[in-house]
Amino acid sequence: MNRPDETLSVVIRVADALKRAGVEYMVGGSMASSAHGEPRSTRDVDFAVRMTEADVPRFVEALGPDFAVDEVALCNAIRMGRSVNIFFLPSFMKIDLFIRGRDEYDRSEFSRKAEIEFASGVCLSTSSPEDILLWKLRWYRMGGEVSDQQWRDVLGLLRVSRPIMEMDYVRAWAVRHGVDDLLDRALIQAAAGMTPERGRDG
Repeated sequence: MNRPDETLSVVIRVADALKRAGVEYMVGGSMASSAHGEPRSTRDVDFAVRMTEADVPRFVEALGPDFAVDEVALCNAIRMGRSVNIFFLPSFMKIDLFIRGRDEYDRSEFSRKAEIEFASGVCLSTSSPEDILLWKLRWYRMGGEVSDQQWRDVLGLLRVSRPIMEMDYVRAWAVRHGVDDLLDRALIQAAAGMTPERGRDG
């Protein structure tokens, strides 16, 4: 597992390269949920980006030689609206870029992004706590080996950030994403202090 300080250093470098390339971004994944919820160690380095093919050369140049970028794969991901990996070569750390910005929810999420201080004097853009919660619920529904961790992140977000969340917004999009039943269960479990093991459906 990457050291937390190394992971943050890489995130800062990628965010800086995106900004210098004129690309709008949000730090996502577990790093964002830790910022708005209960902190935990993570190997995830995820960015949601609004990038065009014209941005690619500027982004690659701004990253510099410590990063490996398959420019053809990145351009294909931009055209298809999919994700692509780049790598920090000194530790072969994987960074996932999720190409976003094409639908109504993407536009809503980017309009609500938050600036969070991750280190002294270092602020990065993340999804709002409401949108991180919605993504975590969607990922949990998709299942997979990390589902229990996704649910822990959901409960942590609610325990820490629930008082400041716009729940009407969360509820409306949860219905549209088909995760409103999970939201109801999470709200009950978070209020009761239940763990995923005690609270999951059988």
